[in-house]
Amino acid sequence: MDTELDRILADDYFVGLEDRPVAEVRALRAECQAVETQLSYLRRMVQGRHDIVTGEIDRRGHGGDRYDVADLVERLPEILADRIHAPGPGRLTPNLEPGDLTGRLADRLTEISDRVPIESPGEADDEALAQVATDLSELEHEVSGFRRQLFDRIDTLQAEITRRYRTGEARPEDALR
Repeated sequence: MDTELDRILADDYFVGLEDRPVAEVRALRAECQAVETQLSYLRRMVQGRHDIVTGEIDRRGHGGDRYDVADLVERLPEILADRIHAPGPGRLTPNLEPGDLTGRLADRLTEISDRVPIESPGEADDEALAQVATDLSELEHEVSGFRRQLFDRIDTLQAEITRRYRTGEARPEDALR
């Protein structure tokens, strides 16, 4: 994902956009959407892990035994359902299959998650849990920032396609080929 993301967010991604064939502009839009789908999935994975870690922090803060996580496991449906409806209008992902998550952001999630194994949070002390919660929150903000940039790219490409239809440079029947 790194190569695609870096290329899409590069300053020269839109150079000559007006001169490119509409099929190529659509392909660029599809590429942006595919990377956004991967980032969306990664973000949800980060949020889920963050919610579990903060749920464990909260549980311990209310007197829960570090090594008895049965009540954490019991609360998982509630913890993980907390962010089902994100703020804002949201966007329907055209392709719901993210594919393999690879690259520096996925590697960072793995590195952070390895510090507090999700299957045995009792192995981590309070300080380690707090640090992991902070690191996951920072990663989520970074991934969200990349998604916003991709949405801007997608909107620009969609606007170019729309402009071409309005001006007659593109014909609707061309999209059916």
